[in-house]
Amino acid sequence: MTSTAAPGAAPKPVPAFPRYTRTAQALHWLTSVLVLAVLPLAWVATSLAKEAASKPVLFQFHKSVGLTILALVVVRILWRAFNPPPPEVSEPAGLALIAKISHWLLYAVFLLMPVSGFLLSAFNGSTTQFFYLFPIPGFEKNEALRNLFQSVHLAGQWAVYALVGLHIAGTVWHVAIRRDGVLDRMLPEQDPRRSMRG
Repeated sequence: MTSTAAPGAAPKPVPAFPRYTRTAQALHWLTSVLVLAVLPLAWVATSLAKEAASKPVLFQFHKSVGLTILALVVVRILWRAFNPPPPEVSEPAGLALIAKISHWLLYAVFLLMPVSGFLLSAFNGSTTQFFYLFPIPGFEKNEALRNLFQSVHLAGQWAVYALVGLHIAGTVWHVAIRRDGVLDRMLPEQDPRRSMRG
């Protein structure tokens, strides 16, 4: 790409690859942080004895974080619909298809898990205290529906592990092996003057 700078003026640096919008970047990393929080909350809460005082508190925070992830994913999908992502980096067709499918499966599982988790709790007659700010009432107890959504939620966790692992593996592939700048698309653009000052 040629520079249109005036003669004698320093050429304006041109990004080597298009980036996601700052909003998309913020939503992506916030979702990532919350996913890293929601999993250990569940692991610790499940491992505690039934009579442990902290067990219900941890489960309430687990559900609250899960519902927050649900809201963020809905916002991400809507944002993506009205703000198309940058063109994909060129790579073999098979890998590109795997990346696209796994990307949308991540969206799907991050919708499925909070919904199934909330419903298994709600059909157990439990109220969800959203970060202890306000309650979300449960439903009338229904053992059959509770067991159904519990099975969905438990199966979904393995999909989370597999898809998150695949996503991380793909990132490592692009960063360490291909070195094609894919990760930089999801990072804020650095000021080259700051880099020069070191």
